[in-house]
Parts: sequence; structure tokens; C-alpha cells
Amino acid sequence: MKTTLTLFLWLSGSLAFAPPVMWAQTTDLSDSPPITQLITCGQFIKIFDQSINESHKWYINDHCFIQDTQGKWHLFGITHEEPADPLHEIHFAHATADSLLQHPWAKEPFALTVDRKAPWDEFHLWAPDVIFHHGQYYMYYCAGGATHTTYKIHVALSTDLTHWTRHQDNPMVIDGYDARDPFILPLQDKWLLYYTATRPDSLGHHVVIAVESHDLLHWTNQRVVFTHPDIGTWGGPTESPFVVYRHHKYYLFVCTNTPYDNTAVYESDSPIHWEYQNKVAELPAHCAEVIHVNKAWYISRAGWGRGGVYLAKLQWNDEDSNPQN
Repeated sequence: MKTTLTLFLWLSGSLAFAPPVMWAQTTDLSDSPPITQLITCGQFIKIFDQSINESHKWYINDHCFIQDTQGKWHLFGITHEEPADPLHEIHFAHATADSLLQHPWAKEPFALTVDRKAPWDEFHLWAPDVIFHHGQYYMYYCAGGATHTTYKIHVALSTDLTHWTRHQDNPMVIDGYDARDPFILPLQDKWLLYYTATRPDSLGHHVVIAVESHDLLHWTNQRVVFTHPDIGTWGGPTESPFVVYRHHKYYLFVCTNTPYDNTAVYESDSPIHWEYQNKVAELPAHCAEVIHVNKAWYISRAGWGRGGVYLAKLQWNDEDSNPQN
């Protein structure tokens, strides 16, 4: 995902199903910023369904893509039997393909299963993000917590994207309210890890937080990089943060849940600060991932009740758009 390709990923869902509301939230959209719609997307095509060879329907939610060193594509994501049951999501789905647009992708055995024993004390498995660095793959994910203010982000390592070992220094981050949905961005000589939470922890504003590291294992300098005016607890409008660097600008994609299949995009000159007023697009996707490969851009979507993972072409509508960037 971070090797020779500039690779970005996203999630979303189809528009016909409204999942149950599972969080407390207050919303006032009267001062929502105007949308210039810098980015649009085409028709979504299904590429993978976890329900293959199952007696019941399964969903894929937050997910990621990565291309391995041999060119094969891999997809990892939250999965569970329908209907939505987030607190009992204990496996990560794994699928593979020879090309990004292959459909269907091949279903593989679960990549990781929750480990509730000490020292890991995992409660569930949410929102994997996988990167490659110095011959190893790093999978960051939310492992839950004993309380809403002690949610943990863990990392597991692999050399083949099939066999994963949890790192002895876990957890990487502990935060609340239900801190989750990690995303890793390389930045010069360091890495930034973004995740969603609230400030303050209970009934605070939905925010995106970043921490930084020079070794991918020890994370410091925690800061709020985006604050949404909505106040709530779990869920909310800053889920699944994803950052794209393009034309000297940084674009923060977040799943808003209003409606369920909606991703907002905010523009900034900085990777550590976005303003709510600088929204440049809304896209019909739940927990979207963005992929840039072979001079083309794609966006994905999935989610509860959505029947799988989908991809669509992503179009940047600014006049200076360069297909090579």
C-alpha cells in the first residue's frame, strides 16, 4: 500500500438499506459548508462478497487494499454474519486478486481472529490498515477496550500477508471514545497514524486525531487534526479517516454516517490540520478507501447490509488535474 505505488483506500455501501442507529449523537447541519464537488465518482461495481460458500449472508465493513511485492492484490476487512453486530466482529476477511478490477476476488481464510487472552485482551477486531516497510507488512487495527475511554489500537506483523504475529509492544495507542479506524500516512522521515475519537471522551465533538512515529511502533505527539461540530459518542461524522496527498494539498476523507453511505472530503495545505469549512466533496460511500494506481484513481465502498465490497472510478474535477498525479 505504501511501496512503489501511491495507494489509497476507502469503504462504502449501497443506498437501499438504512442500518440501525447505534450511537448517541446531536447534529446541526444548518451551518454546513457549501460543497464545491472537487471530486466525483462513477458507477460502483461489486468485486467481492464474503458470503461466498456460506449458508448465511456476511458483510464487509471497514477494509483496506494492498498490492504485494509479487503484484497480487489483497483486501482485508471487518466481517460478520448479517445483520450488523459490531461488538461481536472477531475476524478479518481476506481476499486476493491478480488485478484490482478483477471480479470476483478470491476468498481466503480469515487473516486474523480476536485473541481475548492476556496480554492481548482483545474485545473485537475493527478497521485494519496495512502498509509495507523494510520487508514487513504492518496491520494496524482497533482491538476494543474494557471501557469506551480505553480503546486500543494494535499492530500485527507479517512477511507474506497470510501469517500474522501480534507485536509485543501492543497496544500502539490507547484513547477514547472508542478510538478506532487507524490509517497510516508516510511523511518525510516519519509516519502519521490517524484515528477517530471524541474530545472530550464522553459526549464530546467527533474528531480525527494524529500521532507520529519514526519506527512504526512508538507513537507520540498526539494532536487533534480535525474537529466536527457534531457532538456524540460512538459512530458519528469522522469515521474511517483517510488522507490523500495530491498537488501539494492534503485531502481528509471521513465517513459521516449522515446518511450511512456518505463520505466527506476536506482540503488543507497541512497534514495535521483541516477546517470544517473547507469541505470540497461528498461521495456516496461508507468508510471509503481510495486507490491510485496506473495513473487512475478508484474509490471503494462496503458496509452493513451492502452485500460486499465495490469499486468505482474517482474523478478529480480541478482544471489542472494531471492523470499522472
